Amino acid sequence: MTRLRTSAAAICSVVLAVASWRLAELPASSDAERAHVAERFAFQREPLNGAAGARSVRVVAPAFQKIDHWISSVGAGVALADLDGNGRADDACLVDPRDDSVTLRPVPGTGTRYPVAALAPAGLPYDATMAPMGCVPSDYNEDGRTDVLVYYWGRSPVVFLRSGAGAQVSAGAFTPRELVSPYQVWSTNALTLADVDTDGHVDIVVGNYFPDRARVLDPRAHQQELRMQRSMSDAHNGGTDRVLLFRSAGGDTVSYAEAKGAFAPEVADGWTLALGAQDLDGDGRPELYMGNDFGPDRLLRNLSTPGKVRLELMRGVRHFGTPKSKVVGADSFKGMGVVFSDLNGDEVPDMFVSNITENYALHESNFAFLSTRQKPLGDDGVAHYDDESESLGVSRSGWGWDVKAGDFAGDGDVQLVQATGFIQGTVDRWPQLQELALTNDDLLANPANWPRLRPGDDLSGHDTNPFWARGADGRFHDVAERLGVEDPGPTRSIALADVDHDGRLDFAVANQWRQSYSYRNVRTAQRPYLGLTLLRPASCAAGGTAGGAARTAAVGATATLRSGAAGLRVGQVYPANGHGGVSSPELLFGLSGTGAAAVTLTWRDACGARHSADTTLTPGWHSLALGADGSIEKVTP
Repeated sequence: MTRLRTSAAAICSVVLAVASWRLAELPASSDAERAHVAERFAFQREPLNGAAGARSVRVVAPAFQKIDHWISSVGAGVALADLDGNGRADDACLVDPRDDSVTLRPVPGTGTRYPVAALAPAGLPYDATMAPMGCVPSDYNEDGRTDVLVYYWGRSPVVFLRSGAGAQVSAGAFTPRELVSPYQVWSTNALTLADVDTDGHVDIVVGNYFPDRARVLDPRAHQQELRMQRSMSDAHNGGTDRVLLFRSAGGDTVSYAEAKGAFAPEVADGWTLALGAQDLDGDGRPELYMGNDFGPDRLLRNLSTPGKVRLELMRGVRHFGTPKSKVVGADSFKGMGVVFSDLNGDEVPDMFVSNITENYALHESNFAFLSTRQKPLGDDGVAHYDDESESLGVSRSGWGWDVKAGDFAGDGDVQLVQATGFIQGTVDRWPQLQELALTNDDLLANPANWPRLRPGDDLSGHDTNPFWARGADGRFHDVAERLGVEDPGPTRSIALADVDHDGRLDFAVANQWRQSYSYRNVRTAQRPYLGLTLLRPASCAAGGTAGGAARTAAVGATATLRSGAAGLRVGQVYPANGHGGVSSPELLFGLSGTGAAAVTLTWRDACGARHSADTTLTPGWHSLALGADGSIEKVTP
């Protein structure tokens, strides 16, 4: 009898376990439903670079040789911008780890306007122990021309300032300058742009990964800094994140100074893989989100004033039934991408965050943090955001990286495109990584205790990139395969732009150790739209009008559609959010009809004063100069 009871109990346990697993599965979309959702979209894929690569793994320090495939898992970056001054973001900056190149090139299909140009920091300290990880186009010296910042492993970033009088893009048209002098040994994996201290000039937020001074790619290096994280869920021994404040610019020079103590020690030294900036509470100061590997992400409320950075650590609300790791600022996951968009229609920015969500592996969760109040950041340090990724259908995707949000159908709704995949090979190493995840934290920092992860080993190497679009049921459905944008294999970065200003949003992806692609939006439905290129004078001294000074992208500006919007109503200009992917500094809205749209624009001028003004705009693209006197002037690109 006892044996029968034991057998019955065992059977019940198995049944309950299987039932619980089935209940935890996401509802499956039907083929018909996915087909219906996918009808609004169409893309044409074209290669950004060559198919063959010189290598598929990096030379690393001896301490990391056993796990060189893991160490070689990042470095593919892409940005879309207007580099030749033709008024369209039809140029790409591509970082290719196969040869550690940083190249500028026309987006495929936009004409052969100039030969591919390679950027190298000639005249500055640079050798084989350094490798580029990402590029961020922007006007750093405020002369009205687009420069390019490149960040690296093995050294601090370099700013390539646009020089020369012509519009022709070439390697010789950019002059390399140190961002930090003398240069320092950093391992930078994320960088975003924002006017953090509200003085009217764009600052640089740097997210570092390995500890400072660690020569990760130096085969001769033997240093105590060559270590891994101290915990899989709460590590704080990574590189130091920094805020670099704009100080001055003139000609072919630009100067930044570190805001010492901008991040508290428990915030500064995470293993940062993603950064995001967005004004969440409408006070004109951008909040910062730090996506950290091996530990809690950080949401920082901005209380800064000119010249003085003050950032308050925020934490979400844990409700009954909310897992601790699904609370803002309390997660133990592996944050690798972040994007802001209004997902619940309340005109308050929400946050989507990429994590590892691999079936039968480290099954964490992506986050869809939705605002629950119009003022989501409380004075008591509470962030009023709840994770709704499960109910929205976007909680699981694979080994996530960069993520972008945009209206690809032009109907006012938002879609999400995510990069996924880690290292590609033929031998599945997930069993060994699962064991590592359960290892005593005291052993993790020593890479000698890690399992073998060499070329040929695989960890989520065949993931596909989701393209999530909302269905009639309110949930998002992955229709990437139907659209031909799934791109199986490790992808790192995504950039968005309407490259030909036809009102249809395009995108590009940077793939790790393989060919990268652009995806031209070729949907047949042409809907009314409003495209905005927002510029501000680099000076506020000469009369305050929009004209009379070099114009630079109005990073941080906000556009709110008060009439004419097809759905999505608010956009903010923060092009460099996420991991390695930089979108054009433009805004694109779908319109409900062919009539003019009433728009409110909010911005800071070059002296830090905040302005708000109303205007009425007809459908199409508009380039607008935002003046220091509150004026708005239509300009010809």
